[in-house]
Amino acid sequence: MSKHIPTYALNNLSDRQDISPDVLLLSDPINQVKEPLIIPHRTNYYGIGICIGGEAKLTANLETYDIIPGCLIAMSPHIIKQWQYKSDDFQSFAILFTKDFLNVTGGTALERFPFFESVARHIFMLTPAHSANLKDSIQLIKGKLEDEHKYRGEVLRSFINGLLYEVSSLYEDYSRSLASVQTRSQLLAADFKKLVNLHVLQERSVSFYANKLYITPGHLTETVREVTGKTPGEWITEAVILEASVLLQNPALTVAQIAYTLHFPDQSAFGKYFKNVKGLSPAAYRRS
Repeated sequence: MSKHIPTYALNNLSDRQDISPDVLLLSDPINQVKEPLIIPHRTNYYGIGICIGGEAKLTANLETYDIIPGCLIAMSPHIIKQWQYKSDDFQSFAILFTKDFLNVTGGTALERFPFFESVARHIFMLTPAHSANLKDSIQLIKGKLEDEHKYRGEVLRSFINGLLYEVSSLYEDYSRSLASVQTRSQLLAADFKKLVNLHVLQERSVSFYANKLYITPGHLTETVREVTGKTPGEWITEAVILEASVLLQNPALTVAQIAYTLHFPDQSAFGKYFKNVKGLSPAAYRRS
């Protein structure tokens, strides 16, 4: 399905109009981009960075994150992203790269890094020491990116690989500390949202997710509402509409094709579902 979903390439962030880079370092505030990142979108690249100034609010799949200085940011093509807000002084120090660049020799399987998964927590706060270390690592990559020699690509791949393992260690520590302070209800709600990310294109019934978690639909509804303020049905609907909104950006797809992709019985059923939530038909939403 991913081949149908519109994605933005790295040249959306580059000053160069004539190239589509495979690796890019962000160190200055981005005032303009070629595509509107405020709408739901995917990108064709991975990224590791840290917020070094200002603040922002980013929605990644079903979660909305507040980003302030010291936050680690991990992004991948698997995530539907939408920047809800960026302050004028928002600034990140980040390295962005495509899968093809890192895998040119077949040496790195990006799937082994859990922070790139669609169900991961993509933004979390670092300690001052870890934040300084991460900035130092990206600074080293910046120096290698500016070097011009025949083995520049090989050196860059080596340093980016090292950064990924450094972030993997930080992510594992963060995940353990988070799990240790969460209640059973919070853990259950988190597991539910992971399942929604994995199965929502095929399954929209609360009972499906309750069965996966070995609990009753009533227990799931009560727990998720208590923890998140929303029912499981509301989470499921948000995920479906988010995916539909991205698909509707692609003019090559008909509404009927989108309905099929999202496993609706027909275009009419999808149209009623979408209009009930958005107040517009899919065709009207696309025109807007």
